[in-house]
Amino acid sequence: MKVICVDDERLIMDDTVRMCLEIPEISEAKGFVSGEEALDYLKSNNVDVALLDIDMPAMSGLSLAEKIKKISPYTSIIFVTGYSQYAVDAFKLRASGYLLKPVTKEDIERDIEYIRSMSGSKKSDHIEIKTFGSFEVFKDGKPVKFKISKCKELFAYLVDRQGSSVTRAELSSILWEDRLYDRKQQKQLDVYIRALKDTLAEYGISEIFEMKGGTLRVVPESFTCDAYLFFSGDTAAVNAYRGEYMSSYSWASITEGFMFQKQSNKKQ
Repeated sequence: MKVICVDDERLIMDDTVRMCLEIPEISEAKGFVSGEEALDYLKSNNVDVALLDIDMPAMSGLSLAEKIKKISPYTSIIFVTGYSQYAVDAFKLRASGYLLKPVTKEDIERDIEYIRSMSGSKKSDHIEIKTFGSFEVFKDGKPVKFKISKCKELFAYLVDRQGSSVTRAELSSILWEDRLYDRKQQKQLDVYIRALKDTLAEYGISEIFEMKGGTLRVVPESFTCDAYLFFSGDTAAVNAYRGEYMSSYSWASITEGFMFQKQSNKKQ
């Protein structure tokens, strides 16, 4: 695994590189004190993981991460910062890790293991669903764009149900809490279901969704999901969870509570 470390404070950067080289899974680690230097290197070198300080002059780590993803979409991002308030922005950029300074070798090793667990599966090379922070779906490392926000929420709820079958009436109550599930509402829901199916077909990932006997479900065996790894007891996934789960949806708070409890019990 090849890693780059970017921090405008050279001493911290050198120390981060040193810790990375002590981790067996990392074969190469290079350090940079500016984002431009790192980007120049990425243009001609493959990098598996980038550890980025967020609070840097000229180009912040958040801006640098956006540029890195354009050059190298498959490079995983781990943010390093002394300020916890950047967490939400970090997860919006689909970060694979978020470490608070001072960082230890164990911190880096934990997030590296999580990245390896996510990329080691054949499924994750094709379809990956991320629920930590905001909800996103990726095919071959590229985000799936839902044309209708309600379609994305519909699919997010099915992912939350972890393969359990969901009725149309239940979906309607989730998407429109204050509306009666009458004939008009049924037709509206059918429109969103068709739109969801069209989006999945457009990206060639129809196999992750199933309709049978009037119910809907996702097919967990067809994709990798950070939350599913979390609930399976995967140590790296449990450690990588930062307290936010599908943050755009109020109904996700129940699962978020279970995740918080599981993580707390794990640390005891």
